[in-house]
Amino acid sequence: MVVSCTVGPDFQPPAPPAVGTFLPAAGNGVGAGGDHVAGRRVVRGGEVPSRWWETFRSPDLKRLIEEGLAHNADLEAAEAAVRVAQASALAAQSALFPLVTANVQSSRQQVPAQTLASGAASGADLYSVHTAQVSVSLVPDVFGGTRRQIEAARALAEAEAFRREGVYLTLTTNIALAAVQSASLQGQIGATQRLIGIQTQLLNVLRRQYEQGQIALPDVVAQETALAQARLLLPPLERQLAQQQHLLAVLTGRFPSDAPSIRFDLAAFRLPRTLPLSLPADLVRQRPDIRVAEANLHAANAQIGVAIANRLPQITLSGNAGSSAAALGQLFATGTNFWTIAGNAAQTVFDAGALAARQRAAEAATEQAAAQYRAVILAAFQNVADVLRALQSDERALAAATAAERSAAHNIELVRRQVEQGQVSIPILLNAQQAYLQTSLLRVQAEAARLADTIALFQALGGGWWNRPPSPQLDSAAAAEAPKPIDRRPQ
Repeated sequence: MVVSCTVGPDFQPPAPPAVGTFLPAAGNGVGAGGDHVAGRRVVRGGEVPSRWWETFRSPDLKRLIEEGLAHNADLEAAEAAVRVAQASALAAQSALFPLVTANVQSSRQQVPAQTLASGAASGADLYSVHTAQVSVSLVPDVFGGTRRQIEAARALAEAEAFRREGVYLTLTTNIALAAVQSASLQGQIGATQRLIGIQTQLLNVLRRQYEQGQIALPDVVAQETALAQARLLLPPLERQLAQQQHLLAVLTGRFPSDAPSIRFDLAAFRLPRTLPLSLPADLVRQRPDIRVAEANLHAANAQIGVAIANRLPQITLSGNAGSSAAALGQLFATGTNFWTIAGNAAQTVFDAGALAARQRAAEAATEQAAAQYRAVILAAFQNVADVLRALQSDERALAAATAAERSAAHNIELVRRQVEQGQVSIPILLNAQQAYLQTSLLRVQAEAARLADTIALFQALGGGWWNRPPSPQLDSAAAAEAPKPIDRRPQ
C-alpha cells in the first residue's frame, strides 16, 4: 500500500464520462433516437450474463464455446502472461526487504619466503584459510520510490489480467460469430439449391415445349444459361462454409482436418428474450480494453514517483558477520569472529540533467497514457452506439427482406404456372428467378446479421466477465488488484 510519505502523484481512477445515453435523442436527423430497439426488449442497466452465449439456446454453440475455452492456444497464452506479470509484481516487492546472503569460502595459499612475516600466523609459507559469513544489505525506501515501482508492477499485472479477459471475450464472440456465419452460408446454399431445383423443372418444361414446336431454341438456351449461372454460385458459398468450419476448428484448439462435424442452421438459434444495456457510467468499469488502458495509465503515473525518488538521496545499509580460521574445525572458535556494519548515502550532484529529463519523460508518458485512455473510451462508446444502430436497422431490414422473399416466391410460382401453359415470355421468367434468388439470399443475410449484431452487443458491453465466480488459480497477492478472473470449467 502507498503511504503518505511516498513521493509522486497518487493515482485516482478517471471519472466516468458525463453522458447518459449511447445514441442521440430523436429529432436530430440521424434516424430513430434513443437507446432502444424496435421489437426487442432492452433493459437499461440490466446485468450482462457471464455465459451470454447460452441465451441463444443452441446446445451446439454452447459445446463449441466450452471446447474453445478449454483448448484455445491464445487463451492459454494470455493466462500464462497473467502469471508472468503476477510473479513479476511479487518479485518487485522483495526490494522492500533486506537481502541476506550466506557465503563459505576455503582457500589454500603459499607465500614467498621473504614475505613470510606477513603470511600465516603459524609462520608457515603454505597455509589454508576458511571463511564463513552472512551479509545483509538493505536499501531503505525512504522516499517511496520502491513502493511506486511495486505499484507500477501491480498495475501492469492488472493490465495483463484484463487483456486475458479481452482474449476470453474475443474468443467466445468469434466462435459464436463463426457459427452464425456458417448457418448463414448454409441458408444461402439452401436458397440457391431451391432455385436450382425450380430452374431445372422449368428447363424441362421449356425443352418439352421446344420439342413440340411451341417455343424457339433461344428460349431454352436462355433458361440453360440461367441455370448454369445459379450453379456457379454454389462453389464460392461452399468454399466459404468450409473456411468457417476450419476457423471453428482452430478456435476450439483443433486442426482443420479435425473440424467439428456440426451443421448450424439459423432456425436453431433463438434470440435472447431481453437485451441488457449497461449504463454509460458502468461501461468504463466493464470493458476489458478500457480497464487495460486505465491500468496502463496507473502504471505510467507510478513511474513519476519512481523518477522523483531517483533524484533524491540514495541510502544503503549493509553489514556482515562471520568467522575465519586456518582449519575448518576452528571456525566459530574464540577469536575467529569478525563483523562489519556500514551505511552509505549518495546524492547525484551532476548528471547533465539526465534524472530531470527522466522525470519529464515519465510525466509525458502519463499524459500519453491519459490520452490513450480517453481514445479507448470514445472508441468503446462508438462501438456500443454502432451496434445499437445496427440492431435498430436489422429489424426493419429483416421485415422488408421477409416480405420481399414472400412476394418473389409467390411471383415465381405464378410465372411457373404460366410457363407450363406457354403464356409468359422468357425475360419475365428470368427476372422472376433472379428476384427470387436475390430476395432469398437477402432474407438469410438479414436474419444472420440480426443474430451477429446481438452477439456484438454482448461483446461491446464487456461480456459479463465480472459476473463469473472467482478462480482459485489467481495468485492471492494480486487478487486485490486483478479483475474477477476466468473460470474455464464448464458449468
